[in-house]
Amino acid sequence: MTDHNKLEEKWDVQLRKGTLELVILAALKDRKLYGLELLQLLHRFETIRITEGTLYPLLDRLKRAGLVNASWQQDGDSKPRKYYELIPDGETKLTALSTRWKKSVEDIQCLLNNPGPEMNFKRKSK
Repeated sequence: MTDHNKLEEKWDVQLRKGTLELVILAALKDRKLYGLELLQLLHRFETIRITEGTLYPLLDRLKRAGLVNASWQQDGDSKPRKYYELIPDGETKLTALSTRWKKSVEDIQCLLNNPGPEMNFKRKSK
């Protein structure tokens, strides 16, 4: 692994740590998923791949916080699966976290677009 790849990997780990709650809530927006299905969805995205050992404790924490609901369901002859879905407080939290995420991205993009000792730009303060 090159130094560049190691740097990217470390960056991805730190990014995931700071955004996992937002990621999980966003993944459950308007859909009900069981754990493995949720894990497979996240694995489609390069920077948010996590392990079962990370996912299930987080889902449990979100459930205890009253942001998601979990219920066992059986589909046909398959074994029962625990499905997770957002509940109203989870929707509210997702909206709040999404707003902060967008603001952070906007702020970082502003710095990237205005390098140098002087920042010549007009910004709206919120």
